[in-house]
Amino acid sequence: MKSEKFAAAIENSQFSISNSQLYPVPLHPIMTMIAIVLCYFALLFAISRWTGRRATNQTFYRADRQSPWYLVAIGMVGASISGVTFVSVPGMVNSIGMTYLQTCMGFIVGYVVIAFVLLPLYYRLNLTTIYSYLGQRIGQRAYKTGASFFLLSKMTGAAVRFYVVCWILMECGLSPSAGKDAGSMWYNDLLFVIVVVVMMLLIWLYTRQGGIKTLVWTDVLQTVCLFGTLLLIIYKVVDDLDMTMGDAASVIYHSELSRVFVMDDWFSKQYFWKQFLSGAFIAIVMTGLDQDMMQKNLTCRSLRDAQKDMCTYGVAFLPANLLFLSLGVLLTLWYQQQGLALPVKGDDLLPQFISLTSHLSPLTSIVFILGMVAAAFSSADSALTALTTSYCVDICGRPDDERLRRRAHIAMAGIFVVFILLFRILNSTSVIDAIYILCSYTYGPLLGLFAFGLLTKRKTNDRLVPYICLASPVICYLLDICVGQLSGYRFGYELLMLNGLLTFLGLWLSVKRKS
Repeated sequence: MKSEKFAAAIENSQFSISNSQLYPVPLHPIMTMIAIVLCYFALLFAISRWTGRRATNQTFYRADRQSPWYLVAIGMVGASISGVTFVSVPGMVNSIGMTYLQTCMGFIVGYVVIAFVLLPLYYRLNLTTIYSYLGQRIGQRAYKTGASFFLLSKMTGAAVRFYVVCWILMECGLSPSAGKDAGSMWYNDLLFVIVVVVMMLLIWLYTRQGGIKTLVWTDVLQTVCLFGTLLLIIYKVVDDLDMTMGDAASVIYHSELSRVFVMDDWFSKQYFWKQFLSGAFIAIVMTGLDQDMMQKNLTCRSLRDAQKDMCTYGVAFLPANLLFLSLGVLLTLWYQQQGLALPVKGDDLLPQFISLTSHLSPLTSIVFILGMVAAAFSSADSALTALTTSYCVDICGRPDDERLRRRAHIAMAGIFVVFILLFRILNSTSVIDAIYILCSYTYGPLLGLFAFGLLTKRKTNDRLVPYICLASPVICYLLDICVGQLSGYRFGYELLMLNGLLTFLGLWLSVKRKS
């Protein structure tokens, strides 16, 4: 019965899916977005005013080491889920099933290593930024190199994530002019610039005073919004399928798309041990060696609290991704029931569903936009704060200069906008994919630097460290091309481990000679 109503609504409606407008949304979408953003910002700004009272640089950088661990854990889950995750993970099921959960299982091991190896080190040394450890253990050039790699990778990766969310919002109908003529394209580009500048201005406003102390609390709100959005969309799909939640769970369990383990093909990128071990190293590098993610953990009152926070967050990440993948299975079933072809790109699976159902249930599109806004704010605000912290403390070496911190915060926001608009000009999915690959390369040297410092007591030649860290990703890139042409094997997540290993070996071979 519902499918008949749905078909009739499509026939009677005036929208169509075309190349010029993939995700149309009715009911004055621009006004809807403005209302959602302003209401959401009002909540964030109220939290910012409360947490930013009598704030100092130590408040901005470390929240005065007074954050409750359970709030940090809740906020970390939301901070790890970007808008890209929101639309990409459900679309994975039609290409690789639920094998991504193998990587998530490896995450748990990585978070345990962070909790009981890295966090004790960071707390013992009373660090504000984690890269200052490299200065104490290896040397100043290693310190500056590690911080520079972080600044490059975080700025690029966070800007791409923010761009993708803004692009999704535009494609979801925030641009009323969807034609391909010069006038409409100019209007859409101008609207995109306004959206990016306004949203970044709002993020700067509520993070400028309290910094990381504000984010500990706002991340909780953003996590609630993200998972509230996810659960409401799942409920909508299940209801359209005329199922109960129990029926939906049974269908997901028995679906061919729910395959989790690949144990019989070691050549496959989805082979269990590749995914599992890569997941462990990804968690260690992209959380334990990332100032953005670790800065919140370093605000806990004690090491024990930080360890509880990390372990709780690590365990919660598995069921969180299971929900996203389950939504992908249900959406695939929904398309089949409606007699519609699946989108060519997996990333279009959820947004296209939103556009197809928004004229029947405007609440669906409103909830989706709220989730996207929460995801955009959650990923950009913490990145902006971490970039400001690393620049002031690591690059400039002036952690107590409040004037520098304020200026750096404004400058980082401006650079953020420039990067996002640059991606808009390039306007190429392949370029964005290449940027993500570049980000993955930049974390390898960080893995090698920290591994060398933690696992050895050797002294390396600090002058050679920048060259070693630059050479390692280049060698990995050349190896990936050569091995692919000779054997057909292409590196996946394991490239991160290879990159770290080459950096480690380079540091080992450049042992400092005794004078």
